Amino acid sequence: MRRRLAAVAVSAAALTLGTGLAAAPASAVPADKAQVLSRWTQTDAGSYNTWVSARNNQGSWSAYQFNWSTDYCSSSPDNPFGFPFQTACARHDFGYRNYKEMGTFNANKARVDSAFYADLKRVCATYSGAKKVSCDALAWTYYQAVDKLGKVAPQGAVNAA
Repeated sequence: MRRRLAAVAVSAAALTLGTGLAAAPASAVPADKAQVLSRWTQTDAGSYNTWVSARNNQGSWSAYQFNWSTDYCSSSPDNPFGFPFQTACARHDFGYRNYKEMGTFNANKARVDSAFYADLKRVCATYSGAKKVSCDALAWTYYQAVDKLGKVAPQGAVNAA
């Protein structure tokens, strides 16, 4: 009887593996996902640079199942008057989307918005004179828009838009 059961088990395993019907166990997301996300959404240039590096090498971070999608600066220009705000907008989207998916958006929104403003100010720091003044004014306007209009997730919502 044991031989027959063993043969059936081996046959079933071979059949399942051969047809690809075996459901592989879902790979667990690394336990430090929240810490990595937090490190990548701080206001300092090091956080920004680390996120840019990770974004350029997303495959290395696939186990974390981060949402890298972006619409950049949404309905606002990505590079208003030639000021390159696009990457700052992408990192802002990254923070919003991933914190919403983790259900911790409300607790992190202000910091993600502040990091966005810091990123924009770093862009503007590369200019001088009237161009810098114009860039700084646009950065403030973009920040105010996300600060005031960025949607806070309703209580208990995970994927609120």
